[in-house]
Amino acid sequence: MRILVDYRPALRDRTGVGEYIHQLVRAYAATSPGDEVAVLTSSWKDRPAPTLATELGARVIDRRVPVRVLNYAWHRMAWPPVELLAGPCDVVHAAHPLLIPSRAAASVITIHDLFFLASPERTQAEIRRDYVPLAAAHARRADAVITSTAYGKQQVVDRLGVDPDTVYVCSAGAPAWERLGRAPNRPADGGVLFLGTLEPRKNVGVLLDAYARLLQRRPDSPPLTLAGRATPAAAEWLERIARPPLASHVTYLGYVPATEREELYARARVLVLPSLEEGFGLTALEAMSAGVPVVVSNRGSLPEVVGTAGTLVEPQDVEALATAIERLLFDEAAAEAQALAGLAQARAFTWTGAAATLGRAYADARARRQGR
Repeated sequence: MRILVDYRPALRDRTGVGEYIHQLVRAYAATSPGDEVAVLTSSWKDRPAPTLATELGARVIDRRVPVRVLNYAWHRMAWPPVELLAGPCDVVHAAHPLLIPSRAAASVITIHDLFFLASPERTQAEIRRDYVPLAAAHARRADAVITSTAYGKQQVVDRLGVDPDTVYVCSAGAPAWERLGRAPNRPADGGVLFLGTLEPRKNVGVLLDAYARLLQRRPDSPPLTLAGRATPAAAEWLERIARPPLASHVTYLGYVPATEREELYARARVLVLPSLEEGFGLTALEAMSAGVPVVVSNRGSLPEVVGTAGTLVEPQDVEALATAIERLLFDEAAAEAQALAGLAQARAFTWTGAAATLGRAYADARARRQGR
């Protein structure tokens, strides 16, 4: 088969969605040598790295078309067909919930979560403009829908009315670290880590509330590090950490590339991810695979990914969050036991397994397209 995958979410900063599509393509290309795999990038100013084709094991098709222009044309006019940009293909795979128009290829879309429907007021720009009114119809028309958790699949089936036989769960895989992942990670000078885009659904404000409360009763608490791209909504949080009582206790690093994340986890005694909604929660899996104990919210896909290997809390409960962080910082026995459980839990998630499921999705999608 000739497979074309939309690589645009991974072109600049590989946050959760970008890292997912990058690793999924890489695993699929490595395990499906009989297929021709290509990725499509499109941007007015951002270009793919010269080494990308070698890293992915896939052909790279780069076009200088602004993302917003192409998205508007694809989402609102169903034009141009992708063949005009990338040539003929048998399957075209969108890394987002909306179809990429094609003359003849089977259409596959990716839906990690439905936060844009649950809280549209917390979304911006194209997501609010296009995902909210179009996602349901596109999902029902797709030849296959990829999601990363069973929770996500159920959401797609229940809320979008999609046939469950066309939805495939391709869970993210745990990374293979160079140094971490063999034992619990408990650095004596380590601190609390939040890693993710600073946006409303990540619930960073409540995390800051919980950490401030922890400092009140445990002034010796190690520092909190926030790492991730800041959206406009993060301005309030960044101003807050510059003032007492958080000043000098909280550091903002900005976006951290994948090549530097192992060092980030190596300096962490606990990862905290108190999101209001997560399609997967890749940083929680990364932390567990690095031997770092995790505190996560009991919402979305996080209970499925973490299982019993982490501490789950109600994301709006400031006291519960502060107590959970305190326990994993200062109770060495509890932290070590949870870190060991996390290492075991992480081993169940592999990119090879995800690639095998993806192969079935592509084959089924092509058959459905040919049957129409």
